[in-house]
Amino acid sequence: MLLSCKYPGNGAAVAQANNTDSPLDCLIVGGGPAGLTAAIYLGRFLRSARVIDAGKSRASLIPTSHNYPGFPEGISGNELLTRLRLQACRYGATINQGIVEKLEHDAKDMFIAHYDGQTLAARTLLLATGSADIEPALPDFDNAIRRGFLRHCPICDGYEVQGQKVGIFGMGDNGVKEALFIRRYTDDLTLMTLGNGDKLNEQQCKLLYEANIKLIEDPISEVQVSGKQIIGLKVKDGQALLFDTLYSMLGCMVLSGIATQLGARCDESGNLIVSHNMETSVAGLFAAGDVVHGLSQICVAAAHAAIAATAIHHRLS
Repeated sequence: MLLSCKYPGNGAAVAQANNTDSPLDCLIVGGGPAGLTAAIYLGRFLRSARVIDAGKSRASLIPTSHNYPGFPEGISGNELLTRLRLQACRYGATINQGIVEKLEHDAKDMFIAHYDGQTLAARTLLLATGSADIEPALPDFDNAIRRGFLRHCPICDGYEVQGQKVGIFGMGDNGVKEALFIRRYTDDLTLMTLGNGDKLNEQQCKLLYEANIKLIEDPISEVQVSGKQIIGLKVKDGQALLFDTLYSMLGCMVLSGIATQLGARCDESGNLIVSHNMETSVAGLFAAGDVVHGLSQICVAAAHAAIAATAIHHRLS
């Protein structure tokens, strides 16, 4: 499916399907901030680029981002993605909706992508598939993050929860670390481990106690919802918990598997290992955004993409 887009005032769609058999200069897998930023740069380098977008960017979950530069009143994730698509299309990028099932690297040094019954060839490949949040196991309540009931980025919006009653789903060292980070914004904070895995150790409990962070280690037995907000939780012993805001800090799954098909190296967390110019261990295969180790922020993803796109341009020259 071709995602048509028009640039305001341009009068005609500038994203056109490529009907020729010529290979693309670059195929971009992933249509979040990293993939779309790379498409903008490559278009301005007069390179042919196509984006295959599965439509599941984590940016789409952001109600309002207040720390992306240039938007003093903030901007929603979906609005930012729309603007990036328009900008990429203005410079000639093609954006298709679909899922890439398989990648190959042939004897002619071309990358071959198979998606939705189609095949595309490209001289270089940029992987911007990102990561997916691990959803909490809540009774009779699936996909809470994807449905917008939970926040997942206190770096993005911790400022907005100042003074609120905040609950966090988290486990182990990472859960404690995230709770201590959010503690800066509120003194009414509860860490919930969902009764999952090992209990926190003495040192972890001490850190929470010293920061006046409450700890609930029992499983959640009931979720209370009003509109688009989880307003309360009940734990196994019947205790009722009421919150203004809930965060899920259970970590992410890095979506790098499609690159490892080609032999790309990744670290123990699944993040692709890249060079200073964002090239993976496979020559001509680049990566940007959350699929690479680093701070999960839109600004960082855009910076990765700018570096990668410029390196791709020089490689093709």
